Amino acid sequence: MIAEWRARGGEIAVVGLGRSGVSAARLLRARGLAVYVSDTGTSDAHQRWASAARAAGADVMLGGHDLPRIATSTAVVVAPGVPPDVPPVAHARGSGVEIVAEAELGLSELPQTQYIAITGTNGKTTTTSLASRALAHAGLDIQAAGNIGIPVCDVALAERAPAWLALELSSFQLHDMPQVRPAVAVITNLAPNHLDRYRSLAEYYGDKLLLLRNASADSVTVLNGDDAPLLELASHVPGRVLRFSLQRRADAWFDRLGGRLMLGDRAVLSRDDLPLLGDHNVANALTVFLVADALGVDLDAVAGGMASFEAIPHRVEPIREVGGVLWINDSKSTNITSTEVALAAIDRPYVLLLGGRHKGEPYSRLAPLLRDRCRAVVAYGEARSIIEQDLGGQVRLIGADTFTDVVAAARREAQPGDAVLLSPACSSYDMFNNYEERGATFRRLVEGM
Repeated sequence: MIAEWRARGGEIAVVGLGRSGVSAARLLRARGLAVYVSDTGTSDAHQRWASAARAAGADVMLGGHDLPRIATSTAVVVAPGVPPDVPPVAHARGSGVEIVAEAELGLSELPQTQYIAITGTNGKTTTTSLASRALAHAGLDIQAAGNIGIPVCDVALAERAPAWLALELSSFQLHDMPQVRPAVAVITNLAPNHLDRYRSLAEYYGDKLLLLRNASADSVTVLNGDDAPLLELASHVPGRVLRFSLQRRADAWFDRLGGRLMLGDRAVLSRDDLPLLGDHNVANALTVFLVADALGVDLDAVAGGMASFEAIPHRVEPIREVGGVLWINDSKSTNITSTEVALAAIDRPYVLLLGGRHKGEPYSRLAPLLRDRCRAVVAYGEARSIIEQDLGGQVRLIGADTFTDVVAAARREAQPGDAVLLSPACSSYDMFNNYEERGATFRRLVEGM
């Protein structure tokens, strides 16, 4: 890819900064290409990223994009958080410019590295981390990368490339990864999300299914056997298809009565030995066992890696107990379905912190889950009025203006034996730079009690 671009001459445009945009710029500059980077942001974080890209020799523009310059570039590399239809990408596409995701660029420079690619609406970060940890424990030379925080281009820039990657991929990334061909492809589930950025649910699901665009007779695909829409959409994928289920016997399944995770007739892990809350994490572990089995990795060693696994930050992460109240950080839940999953993992009365930037789904979907054990919902952020409209009369609602007020209100409402759950069902961009900053702020406020 890079050799072809170099032969064509000209400039490579990188759309979007962040760690991945900077990483792409560094890789391109290290390979001797001219690079132009642009982003609409102007925050302090953007200034730091811009400085890093400039230090690598890239020309950087903040606060907008030079569309004519992008339209005449040799190729465009897109950072993971950039939707496929934003003006600079749409303009490049309309001009016939080659467009690739940062992850695709990185993989093109890692020809000897095989990868497990994991996508889905929810669960992909934990599954990717769990796969990396458990498979490494079993002796595989593997590193987690992609949307999980380490850009693939950073891996390509490292002195030594791992034999394997556990690669988390978003729908935005998959939209522009025409060469994606994993050793094992995983789709954890499909549910409504990003409806503020996609024109339809079918369009969003379509981008997720692009993970399977190059599947062949020797491909291995792992699917959620309890997700009927996913199974229907992926019904014609060639190769070996493995399914996991929490509800029925499958290639990997949960023996709820016996409290065991199963591969066929073989018990591979006791539920008590998996140190993660909720059935959704049982599903994540079953997924990893299927991947390990497909790769011929020792399953007992995989089970040992899982038994020592710690909760992913910001994903149903217990922080501490204060006065008998357990405070749980689920800041990564940025859609309704993910919040539903978090609520199902809570086994005590709770106060729910809900809010942020609205993403297009009705919060009324949460009402049936809130009626029995939810003491109150603290609504905040840009979505506050919509939350109050959707859930009014169905649960006790408390409004809060600042995030400090949100935590203070929850502390007043919670009783000993309860939980306080930050599971916002919204993006963080009204108050924070990202969900990590939101979760870190929550942790700081809780640890200061």
